[in-house]
Amino acid sequence: MKQWVAKLIEQFEVDRGAKSTRFSGQSDDAELSEDRATLLYIIDVYNKNLFDFEKQPVRKVREILDEFSKALINKNSNFDKLLFRVRQFFSTHRVDEHSYVQNTFNDFKNIIWDFADQLSEDIRFEQIKDAEIQENLIQLREAVEANSIEDLKVKSREFIDYYVEQQTRRDERRSKSLSLIKTNLNHVKEKLAVANERMLVDHLTGAFNRLAFDERISDLIREARPSNQSAILIYFDLDHFKKVNDTFGHDGGDEVLKECVKRVKKLFNRSTDFFARIGGEEFAILLNGSSVEESILRAEELLALVRGSSVVHKSFQIRFTVSMGIAEHSKNESAEDWIKRADSALYQSKASGRDRYTLAPPGHLRVA
Repeated sequence: MKQWVAKLIEQFEVDRGAKSTRFSGQSDDAELSEDRATLLYIIDVYNKNLFDFEKQPVRKVREILDEFSKALINKNSNFDKLLFRVRQFFSTHRVDEHSYVQNTFNDFKNIIWDFADQLSEDIRFEQIKDAEIQENLIQLREAVEANSIEDLKVKSREFIDYYVEQQTRRDERRSKSLSLIKTNLNHVKEKLAVANERMLVDHLTGAFNRLAFDERISDLIREARPSNQSAILIYFDLDHFKKVNDTFGHDGGDEVLKECVKRVKKLFNRSTDFFARIGGEEFAILLNGSSVEESILRAEELLALVRGSSVVHKSFQIRFTVSMGIAEHSKNESAEDWIKRADSALYQSKASGRDRYTLAPPGHLRVA
């Protein structure tokens, strides 16, 4: 069995020795074809990067995707029929997802548009009043040139009264306008903050999401290169999480995820700590300036804390553990290679019994 297929199946908690999970080319009469494994991988990636919106809530979509995944692993399922259902689902979901993103963007555009309209209206008003003042000023000059004292007195009085009145009104309007602009700016800032938070924070657990992680790991590598400061990546996921979902439903799984995040945040709460949900039951912790030895101690502390925790769901007590892969960033190593080393170490922890950590070898070393 190819390693990527074995690793994928491992995630779905399927016994590798079972006939239904053998990869094409194995001697077993039952096999998991590469077509099925590829589609299973695509569904798994899609499942980890879902938008949560009213028309297509994440929990509902995950139930559908889980159903597809189980059917793919089952060699007796009709692949052509399943492929048709998958295509039908993805075409509908992508349309709904696009509409959601577009509507959210349109809502934000409308806020900016209203704000621009207000500024334009203020400018137009100022231009009209400036034109009126300019017209009165021309009339005053004409009175001066007419050499009529009476006309000059009248026009001077009219101009002064008009100018003072307009300036008073302008000051009042500017004061109200500035107050309104300030209110609108605060409203726009709040909307931007909310939009930014939604983009970078996982809606279920409150941890940072994959987008925030990708940005942070790139920043961390840039910071580490000139300073030669140590940076640690801890990759981990929940053990047997598929069984939790199958046994207790996605509600129970969600409670476990939230409790796990709560435990991680309790331990990794320094300003230099960064914690994100990568997708599904997978998480990553970035530690800036921490040594390998210190990181291992903190990882062991987290393992013990999670091991001793539980979630009560519908009168059932759910206990869970996590497996980890720890990798120190090597000089000039890319984010992709760093993540691969941590992920491989995590896979070793899974393969050797779970509920433990594995330290990845340095990036310049090759594992035989």
